[in-house]
Amino acid sequence: MRKTTARVLPVALAATLFGAAACGGGGSSTTSDGRTTIKIALWNYKTTPEFKALIDGFEAKYPKIHVEPVDILADDYSDKVTTMLAGGDKTDVLTMKNVTDYARYGTRGQLLPLTDYVGKLPDKASYSGLEDFDLGGKYYALPYRQDFWVLYYNKALVGDADMSHLTWDQFDTLAKQSTKGSGSSKVYGTYLHTWRSVVQAIASAQTGGDLLKPDYSWMKDQYTVALDIQKAGATIPFGTAKSQKITYDSQFTTGKAAMVPMGTWWGAALLAEKAQGKNPVDWAMAPIPQIADDGKTTTFGSPTAFAVNKKARNADAATTFVEWASGPEGAAAVAKIGIVPSYHSDSVMNAFFGVAGMPTDALSKQAMQPSKVQLEMPVSDKSSDIDQILTEEHELVMTGEKSVDAGIKEMDSRVKNEVQ
Repeated sequence: MRKTTARVLPVALAATLFGAAACGGGGSSTTSDGRTTIKIALWNYKTTPEFKALIDGFEAKYPKIHVEPVDILADDYSDKVTTMLAGGDKTDVLTMKNVTDYARYGTRGQLLPLTDYVGKLPDKASYSGLEDFDLGGKYYALPYRQDFWVLYYNKALVGDADMSHLTWDQFDTLAKQSTKGSGSSKVYGTYLHTWRSVVQAIASAQTGGDLLKPDYSWMKDQYTVALDIQKAGATIPFGTAKSQKITYDSQFTTGKAAMVPMGTWWGAALLAEKAQGKNPVDWAMAPIPQIADDGKTTTFGSPTAFAVNKKARNADAATTFVEWASGPEGAAAVAKIGIVPSYHSDSVMNAFFGVAGMPTDALSKQAMQPSKVQLEMPVSDKSSDIDQILTEEHELVMTGEKSVDAGIKEMDSRVKNEVQ
């Protein structure tokens, strides 16, 4: 479920994908029993329980509206929706997987405005991530969930370590101390996944560094920590994780890693695995480590939203769904399965922590209340190209093919010369 940036497909491939995806806009707009049908574009329906929870909850509240999922593979989602919209597809509701895609669709006039509804909200502050959908004072989507990064840890493997106010230097030390054994029986102190955001987005959020501007010296300290942990053997080497396609879930649920920085979306998967007997780990959450212990927690994340296709067959019903899903009732529906909703209230968070197996200790609850959540990647027409460059250079630094200084210098140069 990680939010990724889409790249526009070549024309020939786009045409092929559109032929496969355009069926989402066809068919009847009513059921045989007279209910209005709205179609919603989403990804991996069977393995993404939030969609079923929202659809079931909405249909229970609005029995005269039938919601039909248009299921798309997660890896293909952004490209297919881009192609669908370009071809005039009429799928009513579109799930906005990331804000970068949303900005493109909104500025191209492909989404219905929801500005009037947002203007009438009595409690905008209760909608985390809502401001990320402000396009020059206009809104074309409403967030229904707001993910951000926390630190997951195996209680048995970290022992009595104080996890409440870790700095990155303390995290480095703890990762080394928690590393035990060797060979196939080795337990690593942490697992740092291969996404560039594990280093770069954290550094940006906590230093104020701008990912869109070619002056990336503020990344150096975070790379130093990550590489020190790797050099000490306290995490699987980046190259091994990349080539063997190691997953953060497999490392943690098999007891091979004591700590894993990761997004809040993972909690629901851990709960589901435990319910199925696939995850024996006694786990909890802590705030993401900080550069300095100043009593505040700054992290990064991304909202996920629903929008109404400007060419929707049943725009009114689709708008009703988007408004319901983003509000208190939709929030309660996803909170009950361990998903962090955009809309926050005491009752919604009580439902979240009331999920069977959810850690309810004070530190886990503290982790769910960060002081600030910065958007993972700023929204710009240059975001996609910059993301690609930063990813490529990140991999070279983490595999040791370039030094940190050389990698940062190349990021500066490439973004300046290839994008700006």
